[in-house]
Amino acid sequence: MNPTKKVAFYTLGCKLNFSETSTIARSFKSEGFNRVDFKESADIYVINTCSVTENADKRFKSIVKQAQKVNPDAFVAAIGCYAQLKPEELADVDGVDLVLGATEKFKITDYLNDLTKNDFGEVHSCEIEDADFYVGSYSIGDRTRAFLKVQDGCDYKCTYCTIPLARGISRSDTMSNVLTNAKEISAQGIKEIVLTGVNIGDYGKGEFGIKKHEHTFLDLVTELDKVEGIERLRISSIEPNLLKNETIDLVSKSRAFVPHFHVPLQSGSNVILKKMKRRYMKELYVDRVSKIKEVMPSACIGVDVIVGFPGETNEIFLETYNFLNELDISYLHVFMYSERDNTEAAAMEGVVPKNVRAKRSKMLRGLSAKKRRAFYEKQLNTDRTVLFEGENKEGYIHGFTENYVKVKAPWNPELVNTLHEVRLTEIDDDGLVRFDFLADLVPN
Repeated sequence: MNPTKKVAFYTLGCKLNFSETSTIARSFKSEGFNRVDFKESADIYVINTCSVTENADKRFKSIVKQAQKVNPDAFVAAIGCYAQLKPEELADVDGVDLVLGATEKFKITDYLNDLTKNDFGEVHSCEIEDADFYVGSYSIGDRTRAFLKVQDGCDYKCTYCTIPLARGISRSDTMSNVLTNAKEISAQGIKEIVLTGVNIGDYGKGEFGIKKHEHTFLDLVTELDKVEGIERLRISSIEPNLLKNETIDLVSKSRAFVPHFHVPLQSGSNVILKKMKRRYMKELYVDRVSKIKEVMPSACIGVDVIVGFPGETNEIFLETYNFLNELDISYLHVFMYSERDNTEAAAMEGVVPKNVRAKRSKMLRGLSAKKRRAFYEKQLNTDRTVLFEGENKEGYIHGFTENYVKVKAPWNPELVNTLHEVRLTEIDDDGLVRFDFLADLVPN
């Protein structure tokens, strides 16, 4: 291949997608491509798609247009979840040349015989049953943190979710490979690793659908905690039924794991949780939150919640609202339910009008802001460690404490990717927290 060819990437969706884009980008580099920003002119544009929300579907078309505006002759490839679920639909989008499904995306450079524009999108998409092998990946997007993929796919059958259709069965990386990747990341001076996957608490299931658990998630975090050079480890998102007391205890005593959990709830009503085919009731969720707070009172707990699921009456929505209001959590990620093809929920009765879904979503986002503010207020006058990020945002540098409080200070390039002991002092007008440096740790 011509070594002067340029490639650009655009990633929609989750941290897992970001880690996979990063790995795929490295494969282009080894083929002699130069990576450029998506806004720049490139010979090939790769768009890693998501199908979790309706919005991601719509955004795809505008991103293709964006690429074509910069270089009308560029080769455009679509990969990722949406590409697996609806390959023909993506191939029909004007300007798309290649669509690769779940197993093919990691071999994308094999499909680029020449970069001539096609009259119509060429599709290479497997049956999802064939997505049974594991490809490890990690992202190094900025210098501060990396997303390390440890698991892929899901065996759960939640009635609203297309991820098992898009990513296949649950399978994991080997322990030795995860530890090798972690060491590689740490050798590049990155201070924080975020563990990611589709259902990471299910870690340990082997490749090719072999259900034997070689190792558990607890084994994984125990070993990762011993890797030298990693300052911080963060668990991205873990199902409440898979978050065991032993894992919580390990995090509370850990050298590197930070006191921050993101635990999907989806609904505060047992009626809806049953309809969703979630694997727990709300009582278990209360138990998990209580356990975390018992051993780590200042831990940050984030919650995923879906509003407007079929059958969610006003009473049921208020049950969820009140449940979350009383729970000792720190913030919410609110998702407005959207019908997805080939899911059980799409055929359910009791459809909630979209304007009602939007109103409920707004209410919960308001509750989230209130929760975050209350959590930040509790952290004032405490001493924390901040990892500073690399971007100059309107004259300020931002950073996160170990328990995920977002702080700000006047821009200072010497702080980038460094850890500092601070005392949190006040909440600024924009909701971020100001601080004082402790001791003489301020760089000269």
